Amino acid sequence: MRHRALIALVLVAVVAVAARAARREPNWAQWRGPAGQGVSAESSLPAEWAPDRRVAWKMPIPGRAFSSPIVWGSRVFLTTAIEGDAIAGHVPLKHTIGGEPWRHPDAMAGNLRHTFQVLALDAASGRTLWTQTAYEGPVYDDRHRKSSYAAPTPVTDGARVYAYFGTEGLYAFTFDGKLAWKAILGKIGGLSVGVSTSPVLHGNLVIVQADEENGDASFIVAYDTATGREAWKVSRKGNSVSWGTPVIATSGSRPQLVATSNERIVSYDPATGKELWSEPGLESNAVPSPVLADGLVIVSAGYPDKKTVALRLETKPGEPRRVWSYDKGTAYVVSPIVYGDHLYLSTDNGILTCLDVRTGRVRYEGGRPPVPSTFMASPVAHGGHLFLTSEDGETFVIKAGPTFSVVRTNSIGEPVYASLALADGTVYIRGEKHLFAVR
Repeated sequence: MRHRALIALVLVAVVAVAARAARREPNWAQWRGPAGQGVSAESSLPAEWAPDRRVAWKMPIPGRAFSSPIVWGSRVFLTTAIEGDAIAGHVPLKHTIGGEPWRHPDAMAGNLRHTFQVLALDAASGRTLWTQTAYEGPVYDDRHRKSSYAAPTPVTDGARVYAYFGTEGLYAFTFDGKLAWKAILGKIGGLSVGVSTSPVLHGNLVIVQADEENGDASFIVAYDTATGREAWKVSRKGNSVSWGTPVIATSGSRPQLVATSNERIVSYDPATGKELWSEPGLESNAVPSPVLADGLVIVSAGYPDKKTVALRLETKPGEPRRVWSYDKGTAYVVSPIVYGDHLYLSTDNGILTCLDVRTGRVRYEGGRPPVPSTFMASPVAHGGHLFLTSEDGETFVIKAGPTFSVVRTNSIGEPVYASLALADGTVYIRGEKHLFAVR
């Protein structure tokens, strides 16, 4: 009897180990996946690939977009922007700095007709299930030559997919491709380089940080996911344009929505929009998104100054909110990542810095990719490794931990500007012309 009981216990243990070994996460529902942090708990994702190796499917995607794909179960969603002909007489927003006319030297395409689309693909085969046009017509502002009008990544709650295109609107589609509702937020100037802030979800709310180049017009707004009705809207007066996506922290005594800008770092109650606390901004362009770790929110900027600051989400009376800061190693575009006990910063050339996430103590600096590279995509992590994907489409697999080590280099054979998505044993890579599923 005891022998049979022992066998039963062993079998239970074996099944449990097998379940852990085959752990899969079916959804990657937003910018950088679970909690917007870029980290997957999956154990069955590939760590090695090439154009002719482990590519389950490769599907052409029309237009130009740097938004990431998102995944819910058997469906992959993504957005794109297709450029048309010039519109006679249409002039995009004119900008001023210090009262003088100004236009970014890399601004373009604001005089063209554009078509903004949302697509749904079958995760198993890559077959297009539906394509819907969210908006077609002139655009309010220019975009940067290296960016796209479909830069914000959509988000889904499993019932609808929500896609944001700046001034041209926020759109909610059902999983069958029907327009559920749309919201026009107003005119949002982006200094002639465009918008890239992605929407986030909290309960039955979809939230958009809509900072505008005229800081007095900046705001953050939440819509009911079922009806599109505005649930709350809060002025962010004094906060100039930000390109980072806010983060929702659910640890501690209450959820917090943390948003950055050049001028201020602000925490809001995501249910009501009430301001909970604020700290001075980094006085640099707010492009990287915040990350979370152990009761901290970590914000960074890479231009004109390089700064990273760790702040307590909750403080006791008299306790300073700032825990540590670091003044090197950050990127203009690429967001940092927290994995395990460490924070990893990347420059726009992929040079890595590893810091102890609790203290800011340097573990290593100057970790370089094996070939000179530039980066737009933010890193993701799984299986004890970081994955940094360059504009050349090469993904450098870095061993996580306090010692820098490049494990391998994977190539997809096509330029990549969007961050990877990880779901259900698959790495989804959005190239310049195709979406790849690597298994």
